[in-house]
Amino acid sequence: MSALKRTTEVIEFRDGGDASASRKSPGRTDYEAITLERGLTQDRTFEDWANKVWRLGAGLGSEVALADFRKDVYLEFYNEAGQLALAYKIYRCWPSLYKALPPLDANSADVAIEELVLENEGWERDISVTEPAEPK
Repeated sequence: MSALKRTTEVIEFRDGGDASASRKSPGRTDYEAITLERGLTQDRTFEDWANKVWRLGAGLGSEVALADFRKDVYLEFYNEAGQLALAYKIYRCWPSLYKALPPLDANSADVAIEELVLENEGWERDISVTEPAEPK
C-alpha cells in the first residue's frame, strides 16, 4: 500500500501597508490517490469494484454503476502481538486504475501483482483506537 498523503495549497498575499513582506494562508487541500497491491488470487473483490466504475460491453446506459461505486475504507494496523494499534477512515474511495496482470515476461523474476489505485476525498485517524497494552 502506498502512503496516506495530503497536500494543502499555499496562498501568498501582501497586506496593503506592508509592501516588503508576504503572508501565507492555507488554500485547497488535495488527498493523493492510494495504491493497493496484492499477489494474484481468485478473489475478485478488486476487479468487481473496478467494474462498477466502467464495465466494457455492459450495454448502453449500464456501463457505470454510479449508485454504489464509492466506498468508505477502514484501514487497520496491527502490532507484532496481533493487537490493533492504529486505524484510519478513508472517505468516498473509488478505483481510478485497475491492473489485472503485470507484464508477462518469461525472462523476468517478477512476482505477479494485481494493483488498484483509489481516489479519495479525505481521511482521518480513528481516535477511538488507543495504544494497546503490552501482552503478558
